[in-house]
This record gives sequence, structure tokens and C-alpha cells, in this order.
Amino acid sequence: MSITLYGIKACDTMKKARTWLDEQGVSYSFHDYKASAIDRASLEKWCAEHGWQTVLNRAGTTFRKLDDAQKADLDQGKAIELMLAQPSMIKRPVLALDGRTLVGFKPEQYAAALS
Repeated sequence: MSITLYGIKACDTMKKARTWLDEQGVSYSFHDYKASAIDRASLEKWCAEHGWQTVLNRAGTTFRKLDDAQKADLDQGKAIELMLAQPSMIKRPVLALDGRTLVGFKPEQYAAALS
């Protein structure tokens, strides 16, 4: 099984997910989308699977700093453009395995998906 963990290296939630995976002996590759960007196809796939409202991190500082015009009338297309321009707005982590993804980190979800 090929597993990729997408996120940002310095994020606290990312650190928890990486620690959990390491403690479980799970082999994975890490893609830092702040350092290496993210492609539109991945964002479109994640939004189709989970909904853009889940993938866009509206609680983060980067999103909150946007002006009201940028936050107005959000839809999937506009959300994807925002995330492409500023990958910090992508909720993290995104764990890709066996053709599906998990967004966010909950140990019980990871355990169920990897069992």
C-alpha cells in the first residue's frame, strides 16, 4: 500500500499525525505542499471526495487575513484558486491511501483506515 501524507512540516497537527504513523510503524512519504506546492488535480479530487468546505481551512490565520471580498461568495472553484495561491489554506493533514483520502487527523480514523 502506497501512503502519502500531505501537509506543512511545522504544523502541530501534522506533527501529531507523523508521530502517530511513526509509532505504528507505518511507512509513508511526506509531501510538504507549502514547500513543493500542490497540483489542481489533487485539490479537485479531494474536494470531490470531501467537499471544498472540508478541504479549505477557514479557521487558519491565512484565511482569516483575507479581505471580505476574497471570502465572499465562496464556491469550489474559488476555494481551489485560494488554496493553489496559498497552500496554507488547505486543511491538514491529508492522508492518501488506496485511492482515497482522510482530511484532518483523528487517531481512530487512521487506525481504522490502516487496519
